[in-house]
Amino acid sequence: MKLLCLSNGHGEDAIALRILRQLQNQPEPPEIAVLPLVGQGLAYQKLPGVPIIGPVQSMPSGGFIYMDGQQLWRDLRSGLLQLTWQQLQTVRTYAQKGWVILAVGDILPMFMAWLSGAPYAFVGTSKSEYYLRDEAGLLPDRQWFDLLETWFGSVYLPWERWLMRRRQCKAVFIRDELTAETLRQFGIDAVCLGNSMMDDLEIDPSPVFYDPDIEQKETARPLTVALLPGSRAPEAYSNWHKIITGVLELMATMEKATVFLAAIAPGLSLSPLCQTLSEGGWVEGTPDRVGFPGISDSEALYFTRDKGMLVLSQHSFGECLRLADMAIAMAGTATEQFVGLGKPAIALRGTGPQFTPAFAEAQTRLLGPSVILAERPRDVGKIALQLLRDPDRLHLIAENGRRRMGKPGASQRIAAYLMTKFGF
Repeated sequence: MKLLCLSNGHGEDAIALRILRQLQNQPEPPEIAVLPLVGQGLAYQKLPGVPIIGPVQSMPSGGFIYMDGQQLWRDLRSGLLQLTWQQLQTVRTYAQKGWVILAVGDILPMFMAWLSGAPYAFVGTSKSEYYLRDEAGLLPDRQWFDLLETWFGSVYLPWERWLMRRRQCKAVFIRDELTAETLRQFGIDAVCLGNSMMDDLEIDPSPVFYDPDIEQKETARPLTVALLPGSRAPEAYSNWHKIITGVLELMATMEKATVFLAAIAPGLSLSPLCQTLSEGGWVEGTPDRVGFPGISDSEALYFTRDKGMLVLSQHSFGECLRLADMAIAMAGTATEQFVGLGKPAIALRGTGPQFTPAFAEAQTRLLGPSVILAERPRDVGKIALQLLRDPDRLHLIAENGRRRMGKPGASQRIAAYLMTKFGF
């Protein structure tokens, strides 16, 4: 058997990559090809022997056309319709040759899979009922579109549910049990086998939080904070300015040393980030690491200012998240992964195209009490101190993050399920 994977975005590519790796590890793996519908699918370079078929192209919006009508217009001028048509023809060609399809993301890859006529499975990566409700019921202060989704009965709209009920659709994998349970009420055989976002991260049974009494102790590890500016340029560079302002406010609040671990996407340039640090009085060099175990990235850059140390790393994402006590975040998937480790994230509002104020507000609904939205960067220090002085709140955050993001191992379970459903 042969499997063609369609995905539509950087985060979706990464999730698909984990599932495809597990498929390759099966006793009799299928032949695999991929077609990233958004961007160039750089994540798939980590999957040897798997070709990218069909045309790929980066668009000005980075795939976030739903955030801004102007972004859609820029994409259309850059050839979006022609690209999509060519991709659909490629998918149809493979379907006619007997390939089955794994659609990872949202309605676009699932719609293409249905149009192709091939059997398909769907992995929903972003939509969750937590945008509308939690275990206690509907959330207050929802936006107009959320109210529309509530009226339709689910965050997955009727036309999406229609695609999930087609005979061609052999499996529907949903990111959390609350959403899967809702879809089952509409006659959809949706399953939640975990969330593949968490598969590359080791989750401690109980996160070890920073001790608020540490200020009175002479020898103890410093407060460690992950910095997550996002993965898309030039937006990430703009986010970085705001995050560094928040960093300075947090340093002014803490009495002792603080370590900041900046998890930077490999596709970003470090030069603008370093320039921002230099202009802000940070000095590059090899600092005294007393109380900090360090990270394994030999190419990491170290900066110091006053009683703070900041590390820029493009190769130790998981380590940065595991070592940190909290995060200052302006990212999508990375923030969700951090919260899934049972830790709090302080989010700042951005200007987009991804991390807009609306996106940040929606993220707080998706992740609940694990994300605290700061109105201004200068509020970061105050919020951090409030968190550190409230152990009951931290334990609630730990339980909430694990429940909403799920346990690791989903990719292996999804791969095994696909082998059965597709008869590989």
